[in-house]
Amino acid sequence: MNGSVEPERTFAALPPAQGRGFASSWWGRAWLKALEDTALDGVQLKKGRRLAREGLVGAVSVRPGRLTAVVQDRDSAAYRSDVLLQELGEAEWDRFLDMASERSGHIAALLDREMPPHLVEDAAEAGVELLPGIGDLEPECSCEAWDHCPHSAALCYQVARLLDQDPFVLLLLRGRDERRLIDELQARSTAHAAGASPAEETRTRSTRGVRADVAFAARDILPPLPPPPPLPTGPGVPPALDAEAEPLAGVDPAALEFLAADSAVRAFAMLTDALSAGHEQRSPTPGLTPDQDAVRMAAEGTPDALLTARLAAATGRRPAALDAAVRAWHYGGSAALAVYDEEWLPEPEDLARARAGIAAAWEEGEAPRFSAVNNRWSAAGSGTQLRYGRDGRWWPYAKERGRWVPAGPADSDPAAALAGVRPGA
Repeated sequence: MNGSVEPERTFAALPPAQGRGFASSWWGRAWLKALEDTALDGVQLKKGRRLAREGLVGAVSVRPGRLTAVVQDRDSAAYRSDVLLQELGEAEWDRFLDMASERSGHIAALLDREMPPHLVEDAAEAGVELLPGIGDLEPECSCEAWDHCPHSAALCYQVARLLDQDPFVLLLLRGRDERRLIDELQARSTAHAAGASPAEETRTRSTRGVRADVAFAARDILPPLPPPPPLPTGPGVPPALDAEAEPLAGVDPAALEFLAADSAVRAFAMLTDALSAGHEQRSPTPGLTPDQDAVRMAAEGTPDALLTARLAAATGRRPAALDAAVRAWHYGGSAALAVYDEEWLPEPEDLARARAGIAAAWEEGEAPRFSAVNNRWSAAGSGTQLRYGRDGRWWPYAKERGRWVPAGPADSDPAAALAGVRPGA
């Protein structure tokens, strides 16, 4: 190791394993699958699994190429057991580091001291096998068995539990400790970025996620998804910010408290929706524009007069216009707000459909006399108006203080939409 002390890590003995599964992480399960797929003697493997499950494996020493532990038999006899695994050569480490430094997802994960599951497949494509294959795990045990014995098998099973705690154990066993690996990856990544063309940098930054074939191939060793969390009884209560100290210049504690309370309510609504039946079948809700979100906050929160004025300024509306926009939000959210804000000319087929709807909504001679301007149909002499939405629904409006304001929810029947609307109410 270039004259330096060989890296080694020692893990304290683990308590007996509980439950049916022996490992819970992707890497622990991957190690077990490789071990069990390549085992030549299933009987010894089964006995070793029992010893490991009963907590009879002592402290485990991990260093490049070797695992060591003292393992007890069920009759309390103790044996030193070693398992050897070939270290990766310098050329293999070069290929591994080149592969990792060319994939932004691997760089980010490894620098955060995480091991992404698809690292195994990507390393294999680069000609580097991280997990052991048939005959790769070579046993040495003081019980003098010529092949894998229950003690070496128990040590291998215990390593699966260690990989649950720290998947870098496998890379140390293959010849690189975590610190050296991170340092080499950082140096390789920096050099790679410095010499990359703009197109290459763009390609690297756009590399995200896991290929579908890799995810599908890992289905047998991935743990099941955990059950969804229980739904809280309501939104969390944000902390009060009315401290005795004066706030910094430009910081408005009341505004921060309002935003924190709004965020808690929104998070609770999103969680409620995510845990509801059929959520996975519904299309994602479109995001709101800053203007729409300001109206939503004014409609769903309880801003004081100062905050209301700031929200109005943020939307470019006067207070009366914000009040009308808030009414629209109450009646139909972003769809109603779009109808309030937008005047549009229906296409000829939409216009014909709208006229047919008006004609069919009232008995002959009972329909109000409408004058239409674009998608807005004002009833003469009544102070009421219908606005035709792009989705074919009608939204009622009433005139108040010379302004048209939302007066009710939408309806596909224009007569039903206007029913009960009282101008000036």
